Amino acid sequence: MEIAKHFKESAQQMQLDCVRECDVRDDVQANAIEMMSQTKYSVHLSDAFTWLEAREENSIHAIVTDPPYGLKEYTDIEKKKLRNGHGGVWRIPPSFDGCKRSPLPRFTILDDTDIAALSSFFTKFAKLAMRVLVPGSHVMIATNPLLSQYVYMSFMTAGFEKRGEIIRLVQTLRGGDRPKNAHKEFQDVSVMPRSAWEPWGLFRKPCEGRVQDNLRKWGTGGLRRVSGKNPFVDVIQSAPARREERKIAPHPSLKPQAFMRQLVRAALPLGCGIILDPFMGSGSTVAAAEAIGYVSIGIEKDSAYYSVARKAIPALARFTPNGANGRSGGALAAAKRPKTDSHQESGCIRREANGRPDRPISGASQCV
Repeated sequence: MEIAKHFKESAQQMQLDCVRECDVRDDVQANAIEMMSQTKYSVHLSDAFTWLEAREENSIHAIVTDPPYGLKEYTDIEKKKLRNGHGGVWRIPPSFDGCKRSPLPRFTILDDTDIAALSSFFTKFAKLAMRVLVPGSHVMIATNPLLSQYVYMSFMTAGFEKRGEIIRLVQTLRGGDRPKNAHKEFQDVSVMPRSAWEPWGLFRKPCEGRVQDNLRKWGTGGLRRVSGKNPFVDVIQSAPARREERKIAPHPSLKPQAFMRQLVRAALPLGCGIILDPFMGSGSTVAAAEAIGYVSIGIEKDSAYYSVARKAIPALARFTPNGANGRSGGALAAAKRPKTDSHQESGCIRREANGRPDRPISGASQCV
């Protein structure tokens, strides 16, 4: 069959990439080759744009990624501040109830020059993604309510079809702050609403003909259903990544496995093909694909995060999510709300809810 031949060639190309990756040191190449003999993923220490430019056309079947946004926050200077705990662009949330919170980038500080650079970044990314994806491939890309418009316009201008948004219901410490340095004077004022959701843009490269024709030829064009009776839904309840996961993969933007496995599974409608995360971070997308049984590729240009990902991916893939983390649909579970006085903490904080264990994600790929 044409589709089986295509997937076989894609898998062979993926193995060749481990050998020909020009931006990875010889010792890393050897490790990646060894990794491929035992797993269904490969990871590369490389700039995403450089890697995408060298990649063969029509060779990737889906992209699931959480890219850098302000761009500024992942410069060497700001990452150094982050790792030293000095903040800079990164806001270090206050500690309370004995727990230390993860840092968050402050996108509200971006000026016109930063916004122009962000638009240019996503325009280039969208064009490169269009080239490497097969017809009918989906892109699932994490955004936020302040900047999503720049991402969406870039992808639509590049020729992608906007297929909606996936709404991750999650409440963190982002937003809800009282006026800085005047929080006591204006105790009943928040400068922004407390965020209770995270949008993920959903885009598709146009199909060749009808969806059914595209599925037969490329294995893409739709989203994999949860079951015969239940389709994939665009609202997913998800707590922040749990402490156990953060110990495995310490990254400021880590997404929980229970949530990522739902996205990754849906991205390949027939369970066949290659998932790409060009901004791998600590490897949550690749780990989710490995847990499900999909072939995947991760790209990361920061050597420190790349090292974290190489160690974290196998452990995250074995991680068993529990509680309400990642459960789709339904109402938000009741949560405790400790009182605080800080202008940053700004009142009530919704904590992770306890719930029934998640059902394991089924449907490991038998096609690759």
